[in-house]
Amino acid sequence: MAINATSTSGTSGAADVFASLNGSSATGVTQNEAGSADRFLKLLVAQMQNQDPLNPMDNAQVTSQMAQINTVDGISRLNDTVKGLNSQFVQMQALQGAALVGRDVSVQGDHLAVHPGDTAASSATGEGGFELAGTADNARLEILDSAGRVIGSQDLGAVSEGRHSFEWNAGTHTADEGLRFRIVATRGASTVTSTPLMLDRVVSVSAGTDGLKIELESSGTVDYGAVKSVH
Repeated sequence: MAINATSTSGTSGAADVFASLNGSSATGVTQNEAGSADRFLKLLVAQMQNQDPLNPMDNAQVTSQMAQINTVDGISRLNDTVKGLNSQFVQMQALQGAALVGRDVSVQGDHLAVHPGDTAASSATGEGGFELAGTADNARLEILDSAGRVIGSQDLGAVSEGRHSFEWNAGTHTADEGLRFRIVATRGASTVTSTPLMLDRVVSVSAGTDGLKIELESSGTVDYGAVKSVH
């Protein structure tokens, strides 16, 4: 916001005041500078003391300039409040994230989580999930080996739009094989877009300037917002 002295023969003193307060020309007071209100008042007083007596400032001008500095001060206080709230929000996120350590979460990915059976004779179970962009008349789960070959499949039938989970009888397969999966969904002759969701275990959490980060066992570091669900 700029406050300019009236250009008359008796205003050289005002110009000197403006130069000393601003370091150069009277270009105004920056919102982010400390003590902006104090400098504004000094400038306003200097302008009124050195104004042209034949063309003085009217009440509307003074009121307008006072309203502007009040607005600037209010915005500055609001910014400080928002910064404080943001800091508290990050701390709350960190506390919530700490509760996830050791738990399984769903994130985008096609890695099949394989859990061994409860007994030596029981089959292993493969788990995962997916998200459909629309309703599908038919959806099929396909299990792929590390080379990308289909080694198993399961008909899921008609599936609604949204997020879903599945379990697959993995038999004697183990987690070390690096099995993956994909969902083939159709509605009539059209393909329904699907996003694979994998189960991953939370190893640790950390809070930084760019938000909360979660370290996952298989996926590495991801944003807190990347977590779709907690198991």
